[in-house]
Amino acid sequence: MRGILYIKPTMPKKKDIITIAAEAPAQVLDLTIETTGRVVQSLPTKSVVKAGKKTKDYWHALGPGLTTGASDDDPSGIATYSQAGAKFGFQFLWTAALTFPLMAAVQEMCARIGLVTGRGLAGNIRLHFSKKVLYLCTILLVAANAFNIGADLGAMAKGAQLISPHIDFTVLVIGFTLLSLGLQIFTPYARYAKYLKWLALVLLAYVFSAILAKLDWGNVLSNAVIPSIHLGKDQIVLLAAILGTTISPYLFFWQTSQENEELISQGQTSIAERRGTDKAAIRSMRLDVWSGMLLSNLVMFFIIAAAGGVLFANGITNIDSAAQAAEALRPFAGNATYWLFAIGIIGTGLLAIPVLAGSSSYAIAESMGWRGQGLNSKLRKAYAFYGTIIISMLAGLGLNFIGLDPIKALIYAAVGNAVVAPIVLATIVIISSNRKIMGEWTNHKFTTWIGWLITGIMALAGGAAILTAF
Repeated sequence: MRGILYIKPTMPKKKDIITIAAEAPAQVLDLTIETTGRVVQSLPTKSVVKAGKKTKDYWHALGPGLTTGASDDDPSGIATYSQAGAKFGFQFLWTAALTFPLMAAVQEMCARIGLVTGRGLAGNIRLHFSKKVLYLCTILLVAANAFNIGADLGAMAKGAQLISPHIDFTVLVIGFTLLSLGLQIFTPYARYAKYLKWLALVLLAYVFSAILAKLDWGNVLSNAVIPSIHLGKDQIVLLAAILGTTISPYLFFWQTSQENEELISQGQTSIAERRGTDKAAIRSMRLDVWSGMLLSNLVMFFIIAAAGGVLFANGITNIDSAAQAAEALRPFAGNATYWLFAIGIIGTGLLAIPVLAGSSSYAIAESMGWRGQGLNSKLRKAYAFYGTIIISMLAGLGLNFIGLDPIKALIYAAVGNAVVAPIVLATIVIISSNRKIMGEWTNHKFTTWIGWLITGIMALAGGAAILTAF
């Protein structure tokens, strides 16, 4: 039969039994090598290589969308999702399926605005809206981001103490601040963007932590598919918190600006050179954005599942921080889940804090009309841009030393986001729907309808957050 190696048995003539025994292992090895070679040659090598190339091409196509989506799962978000699971079990798992398309639709509009206009979001608001709208959005964004940076820095320090309890909190929080500043200011953008991209993979820690927790996956999936909606006060507040931490204004500004930074890194330094796009760029952008938002919402899903399946099931219903969630999981889910949660806190903070500080700096730079200011610029040529990043980081750092409770910092950030999110979303929908601005890349009617729906939902969520805070 073709393809089967046949060996005709022969009787040894001149070789003695010792020689035959000695040669046997080598003959078996030689036969194994020959057979393996034939099997390998028969495999569809081109298909394997092609699949590997597609995977590599897919990874290279990911960029601003991946890092933007991943940065949304910062330590503050992890705390919110952990609280949702701990307090209500699997009730809020369905929100991941809701927020994914909403979040992706908004971020795609932002990315398209950046690609078509060659400007960031604040730059476009400055051109097409009144200064009052621009300054209100920028001031509230910067204030909310400062509180969020402070909460995330504190959470990272607490996360590091889970791994090394003997290290002082002050040393850790200052160390993380300096590390983040050093990466943002002194690392070339192309390399820095790669760091952020690889850091996004740390989010997989939360996927593994949920798997290791040995959950009832039948129950998990049923709650993910069939919404469990109760309109109690606590549920409304937590739903508003989930929406607020998932569809956040800083992501809008960062996404738009990063699309331009990618073009600048390719040599398109002027607005005129960056203005306009094509089908290939739009297709690549969509793949990037939807992949990033999918990762973000999958991680949200698994964090809620882990907290719901372990903490809620064991009567632990109050979680104030990501570090507390890790500590609470340890007795029930084991050391592996504990370590993964702790490492995730640090990794997500390193990813999210530069996005928070950077989005503030982009917003101010574009609001003030500072030209040539961005992460592609050298320090000496962009003092104002990097100065804003430094101020944002120091403000966040300072919040950890004035006695402000991290939870209160998150509440203030949530209130700021609640006010600014509907306003910024309205400007995004208006700009991306305007044919004079966007040309052939304007929104489809359905996309515009979705945009206004998201704006309305966020306005309601914002109102709930404000009422709760006061």
